[in-house]
Amino acid sequence: MRVYATMDQRMGLGEVEDHARRVEALGYDGLCVPDAVHDGLLLCHAALRVTTTLRAATSVLVVFPRSPMIVAVAAWDLQAMSGGRLELGLGTQVRGNIEKRYSTPWSAPVARMREYVSSLRAIFSTFQTGEALHFEGEHYRFTRMQPFFNPGPIDHPEIPIFLGAIGPKMTALVGEVADGWMTHPTNASPRFLREAGLPAIEAGAKRGGRDAASVEILAGPLIATGPDAAAVAAQREHIRELLTFLYSTPAYWPTLELHGWRDTGERLHQLTREGKWGEMAGAVTDEMLDALVPTAPYDEIADVVREQYQGLATRLNFPVPDDPAHDAAASRAIAALRAL
Repeated sequence: MRVYATMDQRMGLGEVEDHARRVEALGYDGLCVPDAVHDGLLLCHAALRVTTTLRAATSVLVVFPRSPMIVAVAAWDLQAMSGGRLELGLGTQVRGNIEKRYSTPWSAPVARMREYVSSLRAIFSTFQTGEALHFEGEHYRFTRMQPFFNPGPIDHPEIPIFLGAIGPKMTALVGEVADGWMTHPTNASPRFLREAGLPAIEAGAKRGGRDAASVEILAGPLIATGPDAAAVAAQREHIRELLTFLYSTPAYWPTLELHGWRDTGERLHQLTREGKWGEMAGAVTDEMLDALVPTAPYDEIADVVREQYQGLATRLNFPVPDDPAHDAAASRAIAALRAL
């Protein structure tokens, strides 16, 4: 299993280099880089240029406001500079943000993402081979690439493309066209992967004439771990608060629906609409946390993950310790996870 670190979405360019060095020293295979408060591609550049083995994955890059050509040029440069350590995780975001935060037109997201991935690969092929660029679809059209603007071939032209997906149609698209699936913390439970995620990927792979076994699965559960029981309990309560906020958004309800907890999401959503934030506490129960959050100290967490995710995921997000004093214990846990 490959193990990926995460980083706070508010960590900026001035901090990410030290974070990436620390993550590499801890033994992580990769770093998932957000694209929310700061630009994900710039953050990837900062992480890649100060490391030698660490992979950097956008998790996930909001693509509809960005032309595939803009993303392709930046990704090509990052892949060349890093010696092939970039991974592109792509996502749609929700309609409200696309239209109101990015001032970008919204259209059918699955069809548009299918073309986005295909056009990226067409552009990458032209960069590498020099052959004429020709991609024409409903949403994107690329038919011109003068030699002056072509950056030319690189040593590692195969840039993995992952998709962030929650709903069944976008998850099926992963199986149809992508190299891997990046789950969201709200849909990374073992039951969701087994009963909803993997069947959707298999259906998409069949539609695309592909082998579903070739699709990488990066599971991103919120993990409650730490050096001792007290630290684990504190982290579990922090995760309870975070899930309470996340599950107030209807887009994140597929897991709740699968487990029979949709009423919890509806209640939380209504409370947010009424501005009654103080009444949301306690909505996420211990039963929900037990099902959704792998929980154990560092010296036991690998066994918990093995029991829950064996056969379901090839990659895992694992939290970086808040306190560097616990790095040695975390590093041993990471090594045990990588051995799964």
